[in-house]
Amino acid sequence: MTLRQYRLELGWTTARLAQEAGITRQAATSAERGSTILADTAKAIADALSRAYGRAIKPWEIEDLNIL
Repeated sequence: MTLRQYRLELGWTTARLAQEAGITRQAATSAERGSTILADTAKAIADALSRAYGRAIKPWEIEDLNIL
């Protein structure tokens, strides 16, 4: 599943994703658009999704993340 699909399934805005992950809204938007992101940012996103879904989601399981 893509980051956008995860986010929409949760009913989150990009701002909410950023808040939950502890990253900037710009970083969340960039990640969702497929821009290259740092591994720490990818982990923060995956951790936020893991908490929301109540199961482990690893960065490499999010289809469209382009991790540096």
